[in-house]
Formats: sequence, structure tokens, C-alpha cells
Amino acid sequence: MDTVRLEEIFRAEHGRILATLIRLLGDFDAAEEALQEAVATALEQWPQQGTPGNPASWLISTARHKAIDGMRRRAFLTRKGDEIARHLEQTAPASAAVTAPAASLSGDGFAGDDSDGSFAEDRLRLVFTCCHPALAPEAQVALTLRTLGGLSTEEIAHAFLVPTPTMAQRLVRAKGKIRSAGIPYALPPDDALAERLQAVMAVVYLVFNEGYSASFGTSLVRNDLCEQAIRLGRMLVELLPGQPEPRGLLALMLLHDARRATRLDGCGDLVMLEDQDRTRWDQAQIEEGAALVEAALKAAGRGAGPYALQAAIAAVHAQAPTSAATDWKEIAALYGVLAQVHPTPVVDLNRAVAVAMAGDAARGLALVDAIEARGALAGYHLLPTARAELLRRLGRRGEAAKAYRRALELVKNEAERRHLEKRLAEVA
Repeated sequence: MDTVRLEEIFRAEHGRILATLIRLLGDFDAAEEALQEAVATALEQWPQQGTPGNPASWLISTARHKAIDGMRRRAFLTRKGDEIARHLEQTAPASAAVTAPAASLSGDGFAGDDSDGSFAEDRLRLVFTCCHPALAPEAQVALTLRTLGGLSTEEIAHAFLVPTPTMAQRLVRAKGKIRSAGIPYALPPDDALAERLQAVMAVVYLVFNEGYSASFGTSLVRNDLCEQAIRLGRMLVELLPGQPEPRGLLALMLLHDARRATRLDGCGDLVMLEDQDRTRWDQAQIEEGAALVEAALKAAGRGAGPYALQAAIAAVHAQAPTSAATDWKEIAALYGVLAQVHPTPVVDLNRAVAVAMAGDAARGLALVDAIEARGALAGYHLLPTARAELLRRLGRRGEAAKAYRRALELVKNEAERRHLEKRLAEVA
């Protein structure tokens, strides 16, 4: 049993192990500390004794016993401290020691069903706790990656380009908020489930988007965040098999992620969709994503949600054998439906581009100009980028150059900046 193998098990099982320990111990920090001690014990014992048949259950049992031992030690020290204080003060009668009943410190006191069903319910409780609306959005993301994703504080800080102490404080505050606000480690009631599920999926998709198209920094793609988001998406599908939207979310991420390896060239520069080498797209992911889309749309019927509809659009792109063969009319129609289900300025912008690509560039540009006039996407660099691309296609090079310059004022990612500078040079 080598360290690499233990790390693989830890990453794969971290979310469900920690979720169960939080239920058993009732505290995030106590659960994390106990799990760390269990992993240290595994590093000592597994090389000599072999890997257990069920590593996750072994780690849970060991962590539970470590927590029990720790509670007993603290109870013993508290009791002895009280005895010393009473002796020094020479007070009587002695008050009862502050400690839990013996039964609550026994293994039975932390007994839990470690079956797959219990694991699933524990993880479901944990993801809804991490994404509780009382927590700030950035805290929801950080806590989800820490507990369910198994990322270290340093990894999360690096992914979001903040100092490690800043991220550590963010996590401490989030856990403190859960304690002080009495946020329950429980599933929301049925009447709140749909709304809370939207928040959970939004967090997962935010993690994926930050990995797929980083907001800041030199690299456009962060592979670790994409992979973590897809793992979380698979977990939601597993935990909520009757809900079509988690399947739509997973499909959307898989279909986009299938193109990840072709989005940058050897120099780290952005490669547009129409120029990507489609033979390098991950066909297994495309097939899985397309099947999930079909299942989600079938389950939702006329009530298809925004993730399923976006996944359907991504499937049209992914299944086109060439850029020229892309069914832009179908994409524009799907964006029209999406705009009714999930009306946002970004959806309107994407629909405008699809209309232009379907053959009516002038109308697409008019739609983009109307969005700009409303001011809803002021500061969003992809608005002037889209406008510049359409102006370039229409041969209006001077206006395109002006729009590219505006996009360069707003963009924050270096790979995207280099692409815009290249486009500007072509039309200037």
C-alpha cells in the first residue's frame, strides 16, 4: 500500500467520509481533525497490514474512535481540573464534573449505518449545509470544495488566486456561521428543496466555469476545478436520481469539458470553437453527455430547466462533425426557449450570436446593440467581444477595432487578452 494509493482513496471517498463524520460528531472541525488522525493511522498500518476491504468504512470507524478517545481525554482533564480547583479552594460539596455520560462516549453513542444509502444521505445533507443561503456565495464555494471535494485550503486559495490565510479565514468564518446561526445539518423541507437545489447547482457550475474559463490570471483553463465540479455533479445525479436538472448540469459540464484539451494551443493561446481540432474532443464524454441530455429532457417534458436546455445546446455543438455543419438554427431556437425559461442578459447575448451565425449577421448585431443600449452587461468583456466579431464578419473593420479595444479594457484573463490583441491587429 503506497502513499499515492491512499491519496487516491482519500480524494475519491473524502466527501462521503467527512459527511458521515460530521453527522456523527456534529461539528465540521472535529470531523476534519478526526479524519486527519485516521489517515495518519492508515499511513502507519496499511503498508504492514494491507488495505482494508472497505477503506471508507475503516477510515470512518478509526476516525470515530479517535474522536471518542479525544473526548474522553478532554473529559478526564476537565474532571481533574475541577478536582484540583475544588481542593485548592477547599469548597464543599463538590459539584458534578462537566462531562458527558459514559454511554455517549462509547462506540455505540456514535453508531451509524455505513451502508451506501446512509453515505448518500449524509453527503446530501452536507452539500445543502455548505450551500445554505445564510452563507456568502464565496464561502459556499470554498466550503463545498473543502468538504465534498477534498481540496486543501492551499489548493482552494491557489484556484481562486487569493492568499492562503485569506481562504483559511473564509473557511473559519463559514464554519463559525454554521455554528452561530444554528444552520441545521439536514435536508431542506420539501417546499424549499427546489429553491435550495438551484443554489447547490449554481455553486457547482460556478466552480466548473472558474476552471473552464478562469476570471483572472495567466491560464484560461484550470483542470483541477473542472474535474472537481464534474465529480460534484456526478454526486448530485447519484443522490437525486429523480431530478432531471442535476442530469442536465452534469451533461452540460461533460459536453463543455470534452473540448477542454483543444481550447488552448501549444503556446497557451485561445483557440476559437470553429478552429478547434474536433478529432481530439473526448468522444466518450460527448456520448455520455448526450445521453444525459436526452434523459433529462425526457424526464422534464415541457418543463425542461436551464441546465438541461444549455446542455442541449452544447450537444448540438459537440455532435457537429465540422464547424460548418453546426446547426445554428437549432441552437438559436434552443436559446429562444432558454430565454423564456431563464431570461438573463447573457442568454440574450448568446442568442444574438446564434442568430447571426445562423445566417443573419445584421439582425444578430442589432440584437447585440439593443442589449448594450439597455446597459445590463456594462463591464462584461464578452459583450464588446461579440460585437467586434460580428462587425468583423460584416466587413466593418474600423468599428470592429473600436469594439475590440473596448473589450481589452475590460478583460482580466491574459489568454483572452492575447486573443483579443491578435484580433485587433487583424482589423486595425
